[in-house]
Parts: sequence; C-alpha cells; structure tokens
Amino acid sequence: MHHTIDPVMATGFQRVGHAMADAARRETLRHFRVRGLGADNKDAAGFDPVTIADRAAEAAMCAVLAQERPDDGILGEEEGAKPGTSGLTWVLDPIDGTRGFISGTPTWGVLIALQDASGPIYGIIDQPYIAERFEGGFGVARCVGPTGETTLAVSDTRTLSEATILTTFPEVGTDAEARAFHAVAKQCKLTRYGMDCYAYALLAAGHVDLVIEAGLNAYDVAAPIAVVQAAGGIVTDWSGQPAHEGGRIIAAATPELHSAALEVISNAL
Repeated sequence: MHHTIDPVMATGFQRVGHAMADAARRETLRHFRVRGLGADNKDAAGFDPVTIADRAAEAAMCAVLAQERPDDGILGEEEGAKPGTSGLTWVLDPIDGTRGFISGTPTWGVLIALQDASGPIYGIIDQPYIAERFEGGFGVARCVGPTGETTLAVSDTRTLSEATILTTFPEVGTDAEARAFHAVAKQCKLTRYGMDCYAYALLAAGHVDLVIEAGLNAYDVAAPIAVVQAAGGIVTDWSGQPAHEGGRIIAAATPELHSAALEVISNAL
C-alpha cells in the first residue's frame, strides 16, 4: 500500500520536485548543443561533457534534497543509492537519453520521481530545451510548456491496428526482445523510434498509444510510470507485473491495448 500523504505534504513534495527540475534545467542547458562538446571528446583525460552535465545536474538536485528533505532516500544514476529514514525515496535520472543529448535532439529529459515501498507516487519528466514539464501524481496530471498548461490524458485507442507505438532503439534489447517488439509493431498503425523518456510523456499527453522497451533501470522508469499512470495509462513489465524496478517495460493508453500487446509479446517470446 502507498503512504497516505495529506494535501499539505503533497504540495511540499511538488514544490521540491519543481525546485529540483529547475536546478537540473540550468545545469543541463549549460552543456546542451555547445559546439565541440560531442562524444568524440572522450580523450585520455576523461573529458566528457555529458558526464559533466549529468553529474552537475544530479548534484544540483541532491543539494535541493539535502536542504528540503534530508531524511528521504535518494536513488540516482550518477551517485547511486543513499538510504533514508522516512520510507520515501527520490529516484533521479539527470539526463535520460544521453545519445539524444549529444546529438542535439530535444527529446532527452530530466527524470524525478518520489516513491514509497510499493512504487512511484509522483513524477516529473522535464525537457529543459523545449521548456516543457510533464508532471503526474497527487491528483495532478499536467504539462506546462511553450504554449501554456495542458491536462495530461491518454488516448482511448483500444486496438493495435489503430495504435502508434514507440521504442528507443530498433534493436530494443536482446534478439528475443526485438522479435517480441517487432511482432507487436507489425500490427500497429505507426512505429517511431528514438524518444527515450519523451515517449512516455507523449503517451501521457495522448499523442501515442504504446511504449515498449527492454533493459531499463529503475531510474529510467520511475518518473515515466508516475506520469503515465496519473494520465490514466497503464505501465507494467512484460508479464503484467509492477515495473518500477526496471527491465522490460510496456506502457499503454488503455487496458484493452495493454492486454492485446502483452498477448503478442508472450506468444513471440
């Protein structure tokens, strides 16, 4: 069971989440699309601006938590796990979509989630360059971006033949995982690639219907799960179980679409 969190506490958590997203936005944008700071700069001295941006963004977020929520646990991509005493953990990925980041595409994101023992209860997917922030949890499902604020709500697509499906890499994961994904994709209306966490934001906003991925870490999925669920979608692993520890993920707009995709996956595997 999830913690019972009263409205005053919820507002506090949201404030902390936004403070972290603001801090990470500043640090990541300092390095994004800066000429000559590409992956080809990995020289013997170990200079890698993506790593610098990652570390700076995570450090900035952790500084906010040290001040505002010192008793909470932290699970971060860069710094690893810091246990807390409150029963709550912040799960942080300072740059989800590093390959997109170094390529200059605006589809990487900063991921922030709050979770208890049973999984994520609040999440933010922030895209600093577009200045777009997707937020879900505590009764909120919204995106604030260049055109203002919109409510997040998944599509009502129920059949694979009407669905748009996304995954980050065409190869998905192992050969078997790729076969399973492509078996589903073959039945879908449209397949798109390469979006990292932004795919889940698009699902929550109702623009795409299915995201299927493999080989993910806990910090890749916690915030997307919270945002998609707040928008009315479903996120599980490929056997229909809770997915917040990572691995093979399926996010779907409707229960019908979720079941249809799972059936194709289990037959392909």
